[in-house]
Amino acid sequence: MSDILRKHRLAALLGAAIAVAPLAVPVIFGLNSAEAATDTAPITGTVAPGGSFAPIVAADKPAVVTITTVMKAQNADSGDNSPFSDDSPFDEQFRQFFGQQGIPIPRQMPQRPPPHAEALGSGFIITADGYIVTNNHVIDSATSIRVTLDDGTELPAKLVGADPKSDLAVIKINAPKPLATVAWGDSDRLNAGDQILAIGNPFGIGTTVTAGIVSARGRDLHSGPYDDFIQIDAPINHGNSGGPLVDLQGKVIGINTAIYSPNGGSVGVGFAIPSDQAQKVVAKLMKDGSIEHGFIGVQIQPVTADVASAIGLGRPEGALVANVSDDTPASRAGIETGDVITALGGQEIKSPRDLSRMVADLAPGARESLTVWREGETRDLRITIGGNQDDQQQASADNGDKSSPAAQRVPTIGVGLGDITPDVRQALNLPRRESGAVIESVAPDKPATDAGLQPGDIIVSVNQRPVKSAKEAKAAVADAGKAGRKSVLLLIQRGDSQTFVAVPFSVS
Repeated sequence: MSDILRKHRLAALLGAAIAVAPLAVPVIFGLNSAEAATDTAPITGTVAPGGSFAPIVAADKPAVVTITTVMKAQNADSGDNSPFSDDSPFDEQFRQFFGQQGIPIPRQMPQRPPPHAEALGSGFIITADGYIVTNNHVIDSATSIRVTLDDGTELPAKLVGADPKSDLAVIKINAPKPLATVAWGDSDRLNAGDQILAIGNPFGIGTTVTAGIVSARGRDLHSGPYDDFIQIDAPINHGNSGGPLVDLQGKVIGINTAIYSPNGGSVGVGFAIPSDQAQKVVAKLMKDGSIEHGFIGVQIQPVTADVASAIGLGRPEGALVANVSDDTPASRAGIETGDVITALGGQEIKSPRDLSRMVADLAPGARESLTVWREGETRDLRITIGGNQDDQQQASADNGDKSSPAAQRVPTIGVGLGDITPDVRQALNLPRRESGAVIESVAPDKPATDAGLQPGDIIVSVNQRPVKSAKEAKAAVADAGKAGRKSVLLLIQRGDSQTFVAVPFSVS
């Protein structure tokens, strides 16, 4: 596993926005659908009920639309606008998740670009008076939006509301007659192996239907607080962004949003936003035009078995706080670095993703109970949720700083420790207030090496207690060993980031 991938899996900032930008290697696309044509229950496998998907397609296809946007040339790209462009943070995270890069969309030489350019996506009608759901990245930065219905009618559309964090948007058209619509389905009932259909306008060639199965549930691409994608193998390509994924009742159970592609085309790895998540966001956008997501201001990481053992937590569950940003709801509530958040608003937190989604779903200003595990006991706090304006990724480390230059040896985990002297501070470019113990050496055959510790790392705390010197760090590690812990939890400062690392004790 790469260091970058490990970092993405270890830490995520609550309330961080999903980065969105024009299309690139992985593509997103969308479909739409109308009322169900059959009452046949979803089945697994690849055989359509009655031998054909035609009744479902006939019912849904009239509600699928093509969305064409006009935007300034520098914001446009070929195909639909995707949050996975080669110059967007979302794309960088996506590529790191898969451990390889895709192929960027070819760009022309920068001669004299036209003042405007067009981009293509898909969408689906959910009300007879013309409300349409699509992806935010399909209409992002658009100066005008036009919708082409299944019968070829072209109508102007206005933006009702958009939410970059969930990559969802709602637009509205005025039609001379009631429009065909598609109903929401229940994505929570989907299982791996269930059949699905994708409808959209890939490459602008016209409404197209593809079939496949649900490949997996709950995919996390580390792109934001709402990562809970449905993975599918139905072929979807540029232009499908924003269209619906439908079940065998013809109901929308997902919104096609992304594919992973090493060659620019579909390779059977696509992702859709679950309908149960999308439906709530869409309802808020239709009502208010925007959404304020909750924010508390902590950096979190998973609680592994080694971490749980190190801090005396019974199960490896919860969200370990790696950093608390200054002047945020978390800092004002008394949350501390090293706390494990185990519940919010009375709901159990089993993973960082649980906490991230719960916070993002809360309304700013809401006051909630919050339970943390700290120094071997449970503590109850109260927190007032912040809003979008507080959504920022900041971390700070502060401790006192006086220490002696003597290096000390901690053979139980395999690191050589030293104090932060003026020379060390200058060599490592450490802040004036930085304190702790600097790792001077790492034994190649000891647990510290396997845990990824490196010379130059600063040990800020041991088992959730701050240390100001090598002597304090050594004593804290020894105390953990005497207490019968199987591992010790270190808070490591490396460059501008802090990360908790659980280091097992050597068995030798």
